[in-house]
Amino acid sequence: MAFVSNAVEIAGGEVPADVRALCVRLRDAGYQAHLVGGGVRDMLLGRPPSDFDVATNAHPQQVLTLFGARFAIPTGLQHGTVTVLTEPEGQAAVSAAEDGTRKPARRHVEVTTFRGEAGYVDGRRPSSVTYVGSLDEDLSRRDFTMNAIGYDPVDGTVTDPFHGRADLGRGLIRAVGDPETRFREDGLRPMRAVRQAAQLQFEIDPPTLNAIAPTLDVFRKVSAERVRDEMLKMLAAARPSLGIELMRRTGLLAEVLPELLESVGVTQNRFHKHDVYEHTLAVVDATEGDAITRLGALLHDIGKPRARQPREGAPGEYSFFKHEFVGAEMTDAVCRRWKLSNADRERVVGLVQHHMFFYTPDWTDGTVRRFVRRVGPEVLPALFALREGDVIGRGNDEDPEVELGELRRRIAAVSAEDAAMRVSDLALDGRDVMRILGIAPSRLIGVLLERLLERVLDDPTLNTAERLEPLLKELAAADAGTAPA
Repeated sequence: MAFVSNAVEIAGGEVPADVRALCVRLRDAGYQAHLVGGGVRDMLLGRPPSDFDVATNAHPQQVLTLFGARFAIPTGLQHGTVTVLTEPEGQAAVSAAEDGTRKPARRHVEVTTFRGEAGYVDGRRPSSVTYVGSLDEDLSRRDFTMNAIGYDPVDGTVTDPFHGRADLGRGLIRAVGDPETRFREDGLRPMRAVRQAAQLQFEIDPPTLNAIAPTLDVFRKVSAERVRDEMLKMLAAARPSLGIELMRRTGLLAEVLPELLESVGVTQNRFHKHDVYEHTLAVVDATEGDAITRLGALLHDIGKPRARQPREGAPGEYSFFKHEFVGAEMTDAVCRRWKLSNADRERVVGLVQHHMFFYTPDWTDGTVRRFVRRVGPEVLPALFALREGDVIGRGNDEDPEVELGELRRRIAAVSAEDAAMRVSDLALDGRDVMRILGIAPSRLIGVLLERLLERVLDDPTLNTAERLEPLLKELAAADAGTAPA
């Protein structure tokens, strides 16, 4: 089946040819076909859509029959949804079959029958779905007016019963119908509201905003994974602080990250213009990187309120000794509560634990290498991004390069030497140690390799088998309390 047609423009956006052809196929079969949801919203805003959803009066079995088993997947029949695979024009092959041939990229388009929903017993999913006869009825069940716009890419008709385009023009997020009803239907919708406010830099309509606090009991039913995903999407926005502050004002932050509320009003010292909470928001916005790096920024000072002590000789000022270690423990608990992957959790905890490094010009090359080894070369870019945001977030118009530039150049210099940073980089491995010393596998092998690495960090020229072998014997003999043979 081929999806071939010219693309159609909508308010500066563009409907891809394969998506329009899917709609043409439905129309030619006597059904309606309207693009709905975030894809239409993004096109109206002139943003590239991340995906496309189609609403139709065709029932799921009719969609399956029309597109066939090769292109239609019954992914959500209980909700009236069939996923149709299309072949976008101009996309390169993305996977190889076992016979060596290349498979074309596929776009997944969700095609859902006009429907109504009822009985949201778990605050997330409807207990029953009924098919309705019109697009207007289907749009009436959606969350916000900007997401309740339908567009027919065949004849160019826009269906906007709730004035979503006007709200887009005003930069306003407004619930469809009664906001408290919408939020009680789906407890995740309040998080979606604040997340999209951050992403789009929109305001939330006051009645919609005011409906969040009374419906927090429904929000509490939402799984940690879904809340985590919304948080990470928010942290990827240009200004996550907009969403985080809305969470604080509505009570969502107390549910999702109560630890951060401890920092509200916690004053610091002459080096910081803001209290800990305001500083944190500034740092998150100023930190460049992905959502996990931004999460490190959000949590980097979370231990400060618990580590706060009066600063000696400075009335009204405070110090936060070892707050990074307190914060690392708290961060680990947050990441486990949000069910982050082990790799992401370790990365975030590492960012928090190591963000308080202080470089001085008297660092030797060995000290620089130990710093790189302790932090992890793969974490360094994110750590420097966080530290740059931290400097900017102090609010004193400081240039991060003054604080970080020299260390960055030193790290580049030692990295160019191709020096060993890990035990696995040594010219000898565990098997060599057992052969040279004539010993069986034991914990001692790892200990000796670590000691060899310590020597190599100070003098990379030692990292050859010829030079490490006598050094190994010397270390082993010293460990045994005897002179080397």
